[in-house]
Amino acid sequence: MVVLQLLLAVLALSVDQMFSSRFGALGVVCLFLLGAGIKARNTACLSTGAVIFVLLMVQA
Repeated sequence: MVVLQLLLAVLALSVDQMFSSRFGALGVVCLFLLGAGIKARNTACLSTGAVIFVLLMVQA
């Protein structure tokens, strides 16, 4: 169980690092909103994060 949590933490940090290097601060905000929306089951945060993600993808 501890190994799985460690692997997930490393994966989350690497994804965050990739997003912040490619998409900047808005990418980090997007990941935060998506994560908070999924964890809290809040559709407003999830939708906002998804819209920001789509806008970042269109821009790239």
